[in-house]
Amino acid sequence: MLIHIGFGNIVNTQKIIAVVSPDSAPIKRLVQGAKEKGLAIDATQGRKTKSVLIMDGSQVVLSALLPETIAGRVQDIAEFSEDK
Repeated sequence: MLIHIGFGNIVNTQKIIAVVSPDSAPIKRLVQGAKEKGLAIDATQGRKTKSVLIMDGSQVVLSALLPETIAGRVQDIAEFSEDK
């Protein structure tokens, strides 16, 4: 299943390992390391990064949506899939 993470950007929910806030020092180091290795995908469209999606395969996706918003969307998709 795919999920909208803001500004027309979509990711595969099956590849998401974690959705975290970008404020802590370890996450900032993780994002910087991913940028240096070319594994960071900036989906913020120039806005402030409010969440970091850690993906299967070491990619890191930066989003301007709050982690709670993204988690809610993932949960809505999971509930919709269960109803089928």
